[in-house]
Amino acid sequence: MQSTSRFEATASLKLHALISDLNWRMQMLESDIAEEERKAGNADPGSPTYSMLAQTLRARRDNLRTSIALLEAQVERTAQVSRAA
Repeated sequence: MQSTSRFEATASLKLHALISDLNWRMQMLESDIAEEERKAGNADPGSPTYSMLAQTLRARRDNLRTSIALLEAQVERTAQVSRAA
Protein backbone atom coordinates (compact mmCIF):
# COMPACT_ATOMS: atom_id res chain seq x y z
CA MET A 1 0.00 0.00 0.00
CA GLN A 2 1.33 3.43 -0.91
CA SER A 3 1.51 6.22 1.57
CA THR A 4 0.40 9.67 0.56
CA SER A 5 2.22 12.60 2.04
CA ARG A 6 0.23 15.18 3.96
CA PHE A 7 1.24 17.76 1.34
CA GLU A 8 -0.08 15.64 -1.54
CA ALA A 9 -3.36 15.01 0.26
CA THR A 10 -3.80 18.68 1.14
CA ALA A 11 -2.94 19.81 -2.38
CA SER A 12 -5.40 17.33 -3.85
CA LEU A 13 -8.15 18.44 -1.50
CA LYS A 14 -7.48 22.08 -2.32
CA LEU A 15 -7.64 21.37 -6.06
CA HIS A 16 -10.92 19.53 -5.67
CA ALA A 17 -12.33 22.36 -3.56
CA LEU A 18 -11.22 24.92 -6.14
CA ILE A 19 -12.79 22.93 -8.98
CA SER A 20 -16.01 22.63 -7.01
CA ASP A 21 -16.05 26.38 -6.31
CA LEU A 22 -15.40 27.22 -9.96
CA ASN A 23 -18.21 24.88 -11.05
CA TRP A 24 -20.55 26.66 -8.64
CA ARG A 25 -19.48 30.05 -10.01
CA MET A 26 -20.02 28.80 -13.55
CA GLN A 27 -23.55 27.73 -12.64
CA MET A 28 -24.19 31.17 -11.18
CA LEU A 29 -22.98 32.77 -14.39
CA GLU A 30 -25.28 30.50 -16.41
CA SER A 31 -28.17 31.72 -14.31
CA ASP A 32 -27.11 35.35 -14.72
CA ILE A 33 -26.79 34.91 -18.50
CA ALA A 34 -30.28 33.42 -18.73
CA GLU A 35 -31.70 36.25 -16.62
CA GLU A 36 -30.00 38.93 -18.70
CA GLU A 37 -31.19 37.32 -21.93
CA ARG A 38 -34.71 37.19 -20.53
CA LYS A 39 -34.59 40.86 -19.55
CA ALA A 40 -33.15 41.92 -22.91
CA GLY A 41 -35.54 39.71 -24.84
CA ASN A 42 -32.69 38.39 -26.97
CA ALA A 43 -30.97 35.04 -26.47
CA ASP A 44 -29.02 35.03 -29.74
CA PRO A 45 -25.33 35.80 -29.12
CA GLY A 46 -24.87 36.34 -32.86
CA SER A 47 -27.40 39.15 -32.94
CA PRO A 48 -26.05 42.71 -33.14
CA THR A 49 -28.53 43.70 -30.42
CA TYR A 50 -27.41 40.97 -28.00
CA SER A 51 -26.77 42.28 -24.50
CA MET A 52 -23.20 43.40 -23.84
CA LEU A 53 -23.53 42.19 -20.23
CA ALA A 54 -24.58 38.73 -21.43
CA GLN A 55 -21.59 38.67 -23.81
CA THR A 56 -19.25 39.54 -20.95
CA LEU A 57 -20.82 36.91 -18.69
CA ARG A 58 -20.48 34.31 -21.45
CA ALA A 59 -16.78 35.15 -21.82
CA ARG A 60 -16.29 34.77 -18.05
CA ARG A 61 -18.14 31.46 -18.09
CA ASP A 62 -16.03 30.19 -20.98
CA ASN A 63 -12.83 31.19 -19.16
CA LEU A 64 -13.99 29.35 -16.05
CA ARG A 65 -14.80 26.28 -18.15
CA THR A 66 -11.25 26.33 -19.55
CA SER A 67 -9.75 26.76 -16.08
CA ILE A 68 -11.81 23.86 -14.73
CA ALA A 69 -10.68 21.60 -17.57
CA LEU A 70 -7.02 22.48 -16.91
CA LEU A 71 -7.37 21.85 -13.18
CA GLU A 72 -9.13 18.54 -13.76
CA ALA A 73 -6.32 17.49 -16.10
CA GLN A 74 -3.81 18.43 -13.39
CA VAL A 75 -5.70 16.34 -10.83
CA GLU A 76 -5.70 13.39 -13.22
CA ARG A 77 -1.95 13.73 -13.91
CA THR A 78 -1.25 13.92 -10.19
CA ALA A 79 -3.36 10.81 -9.59
CA GLN A 80 -1.51 8.93 -12.36
CA VAL A 81 1.87 9.88 -10.93
CA SER A 82 0.91 8.80 -7.43
CA ARG A 83 -0.46 5.48 -8.77
CA ALA A 84 2.75 4.89 -10.72
CA ALA A 85 4.97 5.63 -7.72
